[in-house]
Order: sequence, then structure tokens, then C-alpha cells
Amino acid sequence: MGSSTLICDTQPWKDLKAHVEDIKKTHLRNLMNDTDRCKSMMVESDGIFLDYSRQCATPQTLDKLLKLAEAALLKQKINSMFSGERINSTENRSVLHVALRASKDEVIHSDGKNVVLDVWQVLDKIRDFSERVRNGSWVGATGKALKDVIAIGIGGSFLGPLFVHTALQTDAEAVESARGRQLRFLANVDPIDVARNITGLNPETTLVVVVSKTFTTAETMLNARTLREWISSALGPQAVAKHMVAVSTNLTLVEKFGIDPKNAFAFWDWVGGRYSVCSAVGVLPLSLQYGFSVIEKFLKGASSIDKHFYSAPLEKNIPVLLGLLSVWNVSFLGYPARAILPYSQALEKFAPHIQQVSMESNGKGVSIDGVPLPFEAGEIDFGEPGTNGQHSFYQLIHQGRVIPCDFIGVVKSQQPVYLKDEVVNNHDELMSNFFAQPDALAYGKTPEQLLKENVAQRLIPHKTFSGNRPSLSLLLPSLNAYTIGQLLAIYEHRIAVEGFIWGINSFDQWGVELGKSLASQVRKQLNASRKKKEPIEGFNFSTTAMLTRYLEASADIPSDPSTLLPKM
Repeated sequence: MGSSTLICDTQPWKDLKAHVEDIKKTHLRNLMNDTDRCKSMMVESDGIFLDYSRQCATPQTLDKLLKLAEAALLKQKINSMFSGERINSTENRSVLHVALRASKDEVIHSDGKNVVLDVWQVLDKIRDFSERVRNGSWVGATGKALKDVIAIGIGGSFLGPLFVHTALQTDAEAVESARGRQLRFLANVDPIDVARNITGLNPETTLVVVVSKTFTTAETMLNARTLREWISSALGPQAVAKHMVAVSTNLTLVEKFGIDPKNAFAFWDWVGGRYSVCSAVGVLPLSLQYGFSVIEKFLKGASSIDKHFYSAPLEKNIPVLLGLLSVWNVSFLGYPARAILPYSQALEKFAPHIQQVSMESNGKGVSIDGVPLPFEAGEIDFGEPGTNGQHSFYQLIHQGRVIPCDFIGVVKSQQPVYLKDEVVNNHDELMSNFFAQPDALAYGKTPEQLLKENVAQRLIPHKTFSGNRPSLSLLLPSLNAYTIGQLLAIYEHRIAVEGFIWGINSFDQWGVELGKSLASQVRKQLNASRKKKEPIEGFNFSTTAMLTRYLEASADIPSDPSTLLPKM
């Protein structure tokens, strides 16, 4: 899979480096006048429309990027992923999140076994269990229906499911399916997150889903023990089996915790946490809230993009084009960040999810063979729904640093509003900004234009917009379970493409380990200092000073406290 040759040593990379000088001589004001160029930079697949004509690129740029894709063996790498080869070489694992949304009759192998059969065994189990909870045939310890769900998980076990949940909350079909039900997510080990999650809930009507592959994740398991105590103190320890279920592969620890292993839903080591929303990690809590039939449409939307990504020619392949353009912006034009700007409030949790998928996947400094990269890789992702972002950080985007932008629009609102005698309806007002902002970034405003408008000379430098700031636009026909699945898969595959081109492993995350191991040392010290009054040892001066201050200022905390749960 890996090659000791770095992609920057290939001729196509060198050609692109030289091509940057040609692009610096152009401006989007002029490039946008070329109708044929603009037409060639529009692609559609299954209702999703991509316009990347406002990228600082010409058709020649795209030709050179496609040659780079050839040099990076992009098509072969995509095929290797879909065929179950162990492309995550540092962990010796397949990367098969595409199998999570494959139809029952598809065949996808990992180690010679068709994993689609395993996937559907779990999906059928989720369908059955979620329907029993929703129709009241599975009830809590006191016989009451379980209408409230708290999903405990962190990172990929939280951000992806939360994005999908937030996007569905205002979809008409999903709203009807979720009537009378609540879904909450407990991620942070901060006790405030516990307090917010249990406030207003009755343990008698609450089902807790604990999501941890190994059942050892420190934050998740402490939160799980906290909610186990919340349930036990109200209903007795025997209630745990009726009020808590697990998404895990460690059945021994699940049973030891007090959860019936029959109520554990599996996923596999070929599913990375940040790619797991289509597994039981997301599908179980989302099906409990919205019903399996709604979430199955989400899986089908993702699957439609999987097929497109696998089979469409590279020059018409939406995730491939997006990935190549990101490589162009980051490694050649020197723009390290990307703003994700959905013009839909329902997508408010999309950027935080993609932040993890992108930055945990591609935040690497060495090649897949362990060779330090002599070029920039990885993107800094952030974002906010429009038009909120316009009143927050667009100033920087328009007149400060150049930050390539992804504008995401939706043709039909989930919740249309029409007011008599208004110039446009509310959604048209939103979309007016969606269409205007990319042009404002591309064209800018010149001093000459400002002079014609009689702007005072001293204000001209302040009111000048340089323009030539790249963006792309994705237009969705509507926002429902199916298109949410499509959007997710587009970005998942785009990020994989970037990693395949850069020659890095986008599917491990060793960078999260060091902080966790150091936190373990601090945890032991806090325990020893609080319970045995032992001095702080083994830390540098700065950490010792901070720990001392922390312990002294919280000395009123009892060394052997009785159980205390939040009261709000």
C-alpha cells in the first residue's frame, strides 16, 4: 500500500508547484468571465450540485491535479479501501465504513469474510430493539415506557450522531416519528454535562446507551458509572439491566458493568470512531429517537455517494474533486484553513463533526511509511451556519487572511415561513446571502469602484476588498435523512482523498494518546494528594505550581466523599 517515494518528489507535484506562478497572475474577476471554464467546473450526482468555478484554478490546474492523482495511485487506493485491504497499516486494519451502509445483497470482504452479513445482523437487531422500545413492548423497571434516551460517548461516538440528530430535528418526517421522545448526548466528563443531561428527566422513563468499543474509555465509563448510580439510587441496582444498553465489542466488561450482553450491539475494528456514525454508534440512538425506517434512508443516502465515489470517473467525482482542490489550496497555494459554511441552521453541528473527521484523519506529519513530510498537509477546519457566521468571522475571510470556503445551501427549507407583503420569504432571504457571499469573496471591490461611489479618500483603503478568495458551493435539493447521509459521505471520502494524495494514513490517530497517558499520571497524583495527603511529585515546576493551587483552592472537597449527584 505504502510507497517510500514521497508524492512531492513526483513530476506532477513539481508541475503544480511551477503552475502556482501562472495562477498568481490571474484573478477570479477575470476567470469568472470565462463561461466555458465555469461550465466545466460544475458537477451533479443524485441531486447534489457542486460548483467549484470560484476556486483559484483553471482547466489546466484540474488536468495537473488529475495527473497528481494518477501519480498518487488514487484510484488503486480507493479500490483497496473498498476491497477490504488493510490500508490502515499502522494498526493493521481494513477501513470499511462503506460496508456499514451497504445494501443487504452487496458483498464486501475483510479477511475473506463478507462483512455486510455481520452489519445487517446488527442493523436487524437495532431495528427490532428500537421498535420494541418505541412501541412500549420493552419498558423500564417500573413498567413505564422509555421515551427519553441519553447516549454516552465521546469523539466519534458523539459528534457524528449529534450532527445527524440536530439535522433531523426539524425534518417533517423525523419530527412526526420523534413525537413525545427525547434524545440527549452526554460526552464531556465535566459534571456540568451530566447535570444538563439528567435535568428534567425521570430515571423511570430513561434509557441510557453507553458507547465504547472497548468499554474502557475513561471519560465515557466515568459518565456511565455516574448514570448507573443515578438509575440505581432511584430504582434499585436491578433496574440497570432494563435501563442501560451498550454499543461495544467487550461483552465481558459489559456484563461486569451490569448490562445484559444480549443488549450489547457490536461494531468492528475496521470502523474508525470518527467514521462510525453509520454503525450502531449512531444508528441505535438515532433509531430509538426517529425509528429505524428514517435512519435507513440516511444510510441509503450515504451509500449512494459511496457508489458514486467508487465508480465515477475522477474528473466527475465529487469527493475526488473536493479532495484534490483541498490539496491544491493547502499544499500549493498555502491556505491552511477551510471554513465550512452551511446556510441551514439544521446543519449547525456539521462543522464540529467534520472538524474531527478531517483534523484527526489528516493531522499527520509523517508519510504512511513514517517519513517526515517536507510539505504542508492537513486542514484547519471550522465553521458556523450562515447567516450567523457573517456577523462573526466573515470580516477576516473578506479582508484578512485568505480562507477557502465551502458554502452549503439547500433548495427547500425544512420549515418554510411566508409572510404577507414581505419582499421575499425567510428562506429566500437566507439563500440571497448564500448566492451573494461567494461572489463577494471572488470579485471583491476595487478602489476605482469606491471612487465612483464618492467614498472619502481616507476610507478607500478600509473599504477595498481584494477579492480573489476561493470558495466552492454545494447545493442540496432538500435536507432530509437521505441528503444528510449524502453530505456526510461526500466529506468522509473527500478527506480520504486528501490523505491518499498526501501519502499519509488518514485512519489512525496516535496524536490523541500522549495527552491521555499524561492525564493518567495526574489522576493518580490527585487521588494520592486528596486521600493520603501525599506531596506532588514527578511534574515540572509549572504543572506542580498549578496542581498545588488547584488542590489548595479545593481543599474543602472531602477525601472520602459519599455519592453526590447534580441537582438542578
